[in-house]
Amino acid sequence: MRASFGVVLLLASVLIGKVSAGDGPQYTADGKLVRPVNYREWIFLSSGSGMTYGPAAEAVRDGNPPFDNVFVNPSAYRSFLASGTWPDQTIFMLEVRASQSKGSINNGGRFQTNVIAIEAEVKDEKFPGKWAFFAFGKSGADAKMIPATADCYSCHKQNGAVDNTFVQFYPTLIEIAKQKGTFKRTAE
Repeated sequence: MRASFGVVLLLASVLIGKVSAGDGPQYTADGKLVRPVNYREWIFLSSGSGMTYGPAAEAVRDGNPPFDNVFVNPSAYRSFLASGTWPDQTIFMLEVRASQSKGSINNGGRFQTNVIAIEAEVKDEKFPGKWAFFAFGKSGADAKMIPATADCYSCHKQNGAVDNTFVQFYPTLIEIAKQKGTFKRTAE
């Protein structure tokens, strides 16, 4: 009985490993990033309201600050917990949503509404600089890589707390990065 239970556990771990290994970026034949359909089931890192960087920041000007929701693929998250760094094939999904203050029973504060933009940051060893950005827009169709001359590349390189990423805005990961010695003090 114990031997068969051990075999079941071994098979389960192999199957789980194969499923999680498939959560990295997928590309079309012409190099576009395929939008992960299930990214909202990934690890939720943080949500910010009214953050004023990037092209979607225009919505802040009308007094309705958007929400930025950040998700990361589960295998990259597990690797980060162990090492304090992001492995190859990490993919962050940034979902930017409009906000509203009055609706239903709400009389104060803000809540999220429709999607303004969906963007991705991908770590892939095949890219120059290892990181690339993609903008899906509202439609979610496959995305071309944003040119390396765009401001997002220099901003992330200069201001990222860990590698090229804004871990300083992910409260559940800050202490891990500090403990592992990967957190840039200049990001505080």
